[in-house]
Amino acid sequence: MGRAPRPRTPLQAAALRLLRDEGPLSRAALVDALGAGRARVAAELDELVAAALVEDGGVAVSRGGRPSPLVALRGDLRFVGVDLGATSLAVAVGDSRLDLLDVVEEDCDPREGPEPVLDRIVDLVDEVTDGRGTAALGVGVPGPVSFLEGVPVSPPLLPGWNRYPVRDELARRYRCPVTVDNDVNIMAAGERWGGVAKGMDTFLLVKVGTGIGAAPVIGGSVFRGVAGSAGDIGHIRVADGPPCACGGDGCLETVFGGAALARDALRLARTGESPALAARLASSAVLTARDVGVAAAEGDPAAMALVRTGGRELGKVLAELVNFMNPSMLVLAGGVARLGHPLLAEIRQTVYRLSTPLATSSLPIVLSELDDRAGVLGALVSASDELFAVPAS
Repeated sequence: MGRAPRPRTPLQAAALRLLRDEGPLSRAALVDALGAGRARVAAELDELVAAALVEDGGVAVSRGGRPSPLVALRGDLRFVGVDLGATSLAVAVGDSRLDLLDVVEEDCDPREGPEPVLDRIVDLVDEVTDGRGTAALGVGVPGPVSFLEGVPVSPPLLPGWNRYPVRDELARRYRCPVTVDNDVNIMAAGERWGGVAKGMDTFLLVKVGTGIGAAPVIGGSVFRGVAGSAGDIGHIRVADGPPCACGGDGCLETVFGGAALARDALRLARTGESPALAARLASSAVLTARDVGVAAAEGDPAAMALVRTGGRELGKVLAELVNFMNPSMLVLAGGVARLGHPLLAEIRQTVYRLSTPLATSSLPIVLSELDDRAGVLGALVSASDELFAVPAS
């Protein structure tokens, strides 16, 4: 399908989101759900049919009397989600119900600059869509993003990307609605759509990867703040410590994050304090957070200490956030979060010990079950939200 038109009225936008979220519905059910008159709903649906956004979905099961026809989103609607990380790139295509149809992933260094990375994104988008176009496209990038403008703003992990017009460039290439958001925000949207926080209106997602970020979900929507920088917890100063890419020092992600763990693992390997990490360094020449996790699982005391210490430092910050926000769930995601039970146990113990009893009385602290799919899934949600919104006049 080529470029898809957007709804023209709030009722049309509400109908499209209902059909996305609930699947095919009878016209009678849509009348009840939308709270509008039957004639008005019929007229609005006819416009959506003419605009090639919805189609006949068959006939509903009769509850007595004449069966009501079903209305469904067009089966050929395709949404694309892009999740750009500090070291990787994933691109997915989903159908009108946001079921993933194809996902491609590869290593990527966004420090190469926006032009070559966007060229690669375009190649992968064309690959997953088989050149058939996309109705809307959502993108997540690491670092602060002005959501309204669709541009990264001074992202520490993306030198050369400051205020680069990512949204406008992709919209020009694909002639469709495009959203650009922080990668943690889109992961939170993915978790709410199809993860452990499915359907939850208030929760906190924390991504621990190369850097550390959080996305508070309040009232069913990601809270971005006035300028889009809400949740940038990786740059909370926690101690006198190493310099950070943001220009400060002692930031949380310099103490515990993928880059910090790799740095500390290299030190332990070179000094011989960790025989397990020294052996891994000898065989691979580089060390990552994953190596720390493997060494800790093997019982290496120095690696285990890194995980426990980092978990405590992260837990201290999360305890303050729990006290402030009082979420219904805390979800841990990202590559470093997959270090396993020792990290999760340390974070839980610290948060439960330092937060107020009322804030943690029914607070589950869990790992994401979507692994690397949360980002692309959330990008699909963001893309469809944008297509199914009434454009500002």
